[in-house]
Amino acid sequence: MNMLLSAQSAQGGDPTQSIMLIGVWIVVMVAMFWFMNSSQRKEQKKLATMLSNLEIGDSIMTTGGFYGMVIDINDDTVIVEFGNNKNCRIPMNKTSIAQVEKPGAE
Repeated sequence: MNMLLSAQSAQGGDPTQSIMLIGVWIVVMVAMFWFMNSSQRKEQKKLATMLSNLEIGDSIMTTGGFYGMVIDINDDTVIVEFGNNKNCRIPMNKTSIAQVEKPGAE
C-alpha cells in the first residue's frame, strides 16, 4: 500500500485533485457554450419578432445592403420595390431582411 501511495505522489499528486480539476474544466466549458448559445437565441428571437411585425409600406434593408419598400407579404416571401423606378419589384425570402423601418418613425 505504501508503494502505491509513493508511486502516486511521484506521478504528480492526489488523484482526487486531478478529477476535481477535470470537473471544473467541464463546468467552465459547458457554461461557455451556454452563454454563446443564449446570445444567439436572443438574436434569433429579435429577428423573428421583427419579421412578424413586418407590414406593407415598411422600408427595409436586405442582407445584401439594398434598400426598398415592402409591396406585398406572403407566408415566407415578400415583394420589395427598389429605387425610384416603380417597375423594379423583386420577390425575396423574409429571412433576407436585415432591418425594418416603419414609415413615420425617426
